[in-house]
Amino acid sequence: MAELDIGQHCQVEHCRQRDFLPFVCDGCSGIFCLEHRSRESHGCSEVNIINERLKTDTHTSYPCSFKDCTEKELVPVICPYCEKNFCLRHRHQPDHDCEKLEISKPRMAATQKLVRNIIDSKAGETVSKRRKGAKNSETAAKVALMKLKLHAHGDKSLPQAERVYFQVFLPKGSKEKSKPMFFCLRWSIGKAIDFAAALASLKNDNNKSTAKKLRLCHIPSGEAFPLDSVLETWIAKEDCPLYNGGNIILEYLNDEEQFLKNTDSYLE
Repeated sequence: MAELDIGQHCQVEHCRQRDFLPFVCDGCSGIFCLEHRSRESHGCSEVNIINERLKTDTHTSYPCSFKDCTEKELVPVICPYCEKNFCLRHRHQPDHDCEKLEISKPRMAATQKLVRNIIDSKAGETVSKRRKGAKNSETAAKVALMKLKLHAHGDKSLPQAERVYFQVFLPKGSKEKSKPMFFCLRWSIGKAIDFAAALASLKNDNNKSTAKKLRLCHIPSGEAFPLDSVLETWIAKEDCPLYNGGNIILEYLNDEEQFLKNTDSYLE
């Protein structure tokens, strides 16, 4: 009598046991005995493929180098001065106490010259007119500041003593012409720009090298303030172009542009 050809041999080389009820692996579709039916026991190729896929899918994160900061970014954010990696919150030099941060010196020579020329042009006026004009200007500045404080937008957690108020004129083409805002005196110009862009819902690509950058500009001269300087260095000091309650322009400029043209058109 001929033997019945029932069952199949286990495909594991050192086993080759004939099993009358063999198991088919749902991963590699191989034929195996009871002992080697699990993927692990027969070294299933599908398991190896999945493991390799998991290894290649892992994402690298970049931790912030600032003291006690636990933030991480999916892309490196390198300070071009100290060459350390930081999170978006601490990417500006003043925000991470950069070891190569130089104390900003007044660099707006054109602005200072303009201010001096204005003062000198009024030198021929009588003492009484000068006093009257100064008093009126001081009163107007106080009134403007009071109005700003009533409607300005900003971080409500900031102490009153650290707030500085501006009427910020927004980029051409924006839905709003201007917006009253307040910032912290200790913030860098770059951080103030990021905060203003968020308040006004503006596109901000200042962290991209090829895009136009948002810059804060002085109205009389159109000169853009340096991103790494601190607001406090430009306020309440002799010949400084900014003052609490004043006007300022937020506009997009190319990297090579340091001046904004036709600033009077923003005030019309």
